[in-house]
Amino acid sequence: MFDIDEELRKLPHQPGVYIMHDADDTIIYVGKAIDLNRRVHSYFRTSTKKTLKIQKMVSLIDHFEYIVTDSELEALVLENNLIKEHRPKYNTMLKDDKTYPYIKVTLGEPYPRLLFSRLMKKDSSKYFGPYTSAAAVKDTIELLNKIFGLRTCRRVLPRDIGKERPCLNYHMKQCCGPCTGKVSVEEYKERLSGALSFLNGHYDGIIKDLEEKMEAAAEHMEFEEAANYRDLLGSVRAVAQKQKITDFTEEDKDVIALYKEDEDAVVQVFFVREGKLIGREHFYMTNVAEQTDEEVLESFVKQYYSGTPFLPSNIFLQKETADLLLMEEWLSEKRGAKVKITVPKIGEKEKLVALAAKNAELVLTKDKERIRREEGRTIGAMKEIADAIGMERIERVEAFDISNISGFQNVGSMVVFEKGKAKRSDYRKFRIKSVEGPNDYACMREVLTRRFLHGLDEKAKNKEKDKDDAFGSFSKFPDLLLMDGGKGQVNIAVEVLNDLKIDIPVCGMVKDDHHRTRGLYFNNEEIPISKYSEGFKLITRVQDEAHRFAIEYHRSLHRKESVHSVLDDIKGVGPEKRRALMARFASIDEIKEASVETLAETDGISERLAIEIYRFFHEDVLQ
Repeated sequence: MFDIDEELRKLPHQPGVYIMHDADDTIIYVGKAIDLNRRVHSYFRTSTKKTLKIQKMVSLIDHFEYIVTDSELEALVLENNLIKEHRPKYNTMLKDDKTYPYIKVTLGEPYPRLLFSRLMKKDSSKYFGPYTSAAAVKDTIELLNKIFGLRTCRRVLPRDIGKERPCLNYHMKQCCGPCTGKVSVEEYKERLSGALSFLNGHYDGIIKDLEEKMEAAAEHMEFEEAANYRDLLGSVRAVAQKQKITDFTEEDKDVIALYKEDEDAVVQVFFVREGKLIGREHFYMTNVAEQTDEEVLESFVKQYYSGTPFLPSNIFLQKETADLLLMEEWLSEKRGAKVKITVPKIGEKEKLVALAAKNAELVLTKDKERIRREEGRTIGAMKEIADAIGMERIERVEAFDISNISGFQNVGSMVVFEKGKAKRSDYRKFRIKSVEGPNDYACMREVLTRRFLHGLDEKAKNKEKDKDDAFGSFSKFPDLLLMDGGKGQVNIAVEVLNDLKIDIPVCGMVKDDHHRTRGLYFNNEEIPISKYSEGFKLITRVQDEAHRFAIEYHRSLHRKESVHSVLDDIKGVGPEKRRALMARFASIDEIKEASVETLAETDGISERLAIEIYRFFHEDVLQ
């Protein structure tokens, strides 16, 4: 039994990290402290003023643990690692967990390559980045390989020189071909130095060189080569134009600012490399309602730089944070060189921070409007449906449909929508086992019975394992069943649920004579719903999705059955020989067109059987 008062008395007056757990042993908060005793005690003192969020968190604390460190810096690093690992509910969290692309130059190889990488390792390679656009990185690598004729293959050189023929890139003059042995290491590295110069932002020399080569090729009437240089020149200029000069110091820096409104916050980061703004990215922060701007910025800096391999020499922050000097020390140690965190007050640097803040505001404003529209289409639409049929709330709906063609291969579909959005991971298909011929009502009875029996079975197993009811795809029951049809389909569903003693409302999606949705059938009456409402549009989407999913499954089975049934009608062709034929030939049409000799070349097909197969498809020719 954990006695909080007793454990509080044992807390040491040392730096470290404290970890709060709830009754289920879930970590709900992680924090660091210069003095663990004073900091943890403050949560439980009634005299200490606390925000509503902290009050709620404290009310849930069942027990806590702590880890003593040698310094506050060690505590900061450990705190970051634990937050990243456990993502506690009451910590302000960086919502995005992105890895940025880099250009990796494999300098450890005699003939280095330019590679796309999302990891920056401590190896012999040189890394450029991070960049915010993976497409731009790939385009840049392709461009540099073309301009400088760098290799893209995985051959181990010089070991593999002359072992294989040069690849297509060599013949297209897009690779200088070090694999041929005609290119020395020195000559290749001279080419590579041009690419490195480009990546460092020095474009003028490359542009001048390409212009000279283009003009020389044109003078010698080599127009195809001149056109190639022209295209490369255009690509280089396009890349160069994207680099916006922000200052002339040629320093690497990140510019960080945020915009916060109510429970939402967006942090904007500008990436400046060698004095050029190469890109920007925004990040969403959660649990910010009662946090100050300074606290949100501090949480972001700690979480973001604990996960990114690249650290600039300078970081410009919008506001002063409590742990600014400590973070400087931590980042400098992490980088292996000095990292300076500055809060600019005047001049161009302050304007750049203000621009980042303005961009953060624009992102959040636009996103709120998008979210508002999206919620109208999803959560709002669910509320409209709930209001129409008199339910308090609807979060999860399941819809079912039956598909068959002239009674062939009856199948059923189950689609799931949660909070107005399709949840495809919970979709299920049913191949009807007990019904022959076109009987939609009997098929629906089987599908619903199987679905809910399976759910009850999962719930029972989960209970035995002491797991939540939601564990398992079938154990989570819907708030509402939507049936593709009117009174008949609804009554079938009600009967199945009554037999299984399950209480779930059932609603029919009624169609008009033109097979278009016109309203809902609920509690023995048809309820009209405006076709212009979001609720109506959602019902139509659910109905269409259930139908599409059933038809798609039915067609896939029908295609398989069609392929198999034709061959199964041939005397002497069983499952093994049918598989051999389908492995040898791409389609039934190819089997039809094959000669007896070609058929007999198939594994397991004798000449006699080959004649039988040929006769089956060409009976009128043989007679």
